[in-house]
Amino acid sequence: MAVPRGSLAPMDPAPLRIQEGTVRIYRLFDVADAVDLARAETLAAAPTSRFRLEGPRTRSAIEIPVPPVHLRLGSRALPLRSIARAAEARATVSDTGVVSVLFEVAIPPGSTLEDLLPLSEELLDEPTSGIDALARRESEDLARALAPALSRPHSWEGHETYTIFLVRSFDRRVTWPELLGEASLPRLLLGERDPTPLSAAEREDVLKHHFSYLETDLAVVDWNSAFVHEPSGHADIPDLLEFATAHLLELRYYDALLEGELGRIYDEIEATGGPKLLSRRYDRLVRQTAALLLELSEMVERLENAVKIVGDFYLARLYQAALRRFRLPSWKESVLRKQALLSDVNRMLSDNADTRRGELLEVTVIALIAWEILYAFVRH
Repeated sequence: MAVPRGSLAPMDPAPLRIQEGTVRIYRLFDVADAVDLARAETLAAAPTSRFRLEGPRTRSAIEIPVPPVHLRLGSRALPLRSIARAAEARATVSDTGVVSVLFEVAIPPGSTLEDLLPLSEELLDEPTSGIDALARRESEDLARALAPALSRPHSWEGHETYTIFLVRSFDRRVTWPELLGEASLPRLLLGERDPTPLSAAEREDVLKHHFSYLETDLAVVDWNSAFVHEPSGHADIPDLLEFATAHLLELRYYDALLEGELGRIYDEIEATGGPKLLSRRYDRLVRQTAALLLELSEMVERLENAVKIVGDFYLARLYQAALRRFRLPSWKESVLRKQALLSDVNRMLSDNADTRRGELLEVTVIALIAWEILYAFVRH
């Protein structure tokens, strides 16, 4: 339609520009079965503090019975191509044995969401082995420094990653519906730089887990990344998402541990060719599986008690939705299923060991009777 002479054509609104914000790059590692946090605080060379939720809405909805320990590690240079390399590093140590390494990079003032797409692609779509290696070295150094506080330390090749784009202010007031309407937002969370618009279904899937308490705040939680606009400046949502990611890592670690232990037990049973009368191998397997079952029970109890939801409030709902988005119920179901299978194996091994001991007792009784008969025959 032609624009009438003398009138002005409608102009697109100026893009939103970030005044203050950071990108939080998380790498999480499982370094021990448990950590004595009080002792870890005394051993740490870096300045420490305890995990504490800042906002009044969060404190009234969520309790953390054993708050993790935060350690400030100082400035680090990150191997990034798409943004300034300087980052502030921090580590979070939880009593479950997880060390979360955070690199926080400042977003250049005046950046748009579109400007952040190269960084998003680099962090989410491309291999970031440089950051992974740097974070693993940080976690290993920390584990060595805190060794006396660690219970059954171990090194596992698996890890978890998460990225949060935290914006505290834009160049103008913006409401959450306006932010959701930004074409760059779902692409930012996917690390997608292709200018071709996303399909409606993909866009809906990325944005459907969005939360807002006030008209001017917004949190969008995806599987591997999140966008948070929090004008209050509180970091409760990123901290809770870090907490949820730590729980996911714990479940993944024990799922892999169970998978390996079940395979090893089956191989050992197959190698023995069944229970032997004078063999103690089954006794050893029974002890090992019983110890692992006890460890799993302690882990499940710690995870269930790590966060207590004491009200149906905004951030409590967000936290529970994040757990579902991270598929924690599926991972927990997998761990519990393998735990039940291990319990069945333990019961079978115990029954076989009891049968072997019964057979050995019967043989002993028969041998004694035979000896008595033979002895009586020789005497007379």
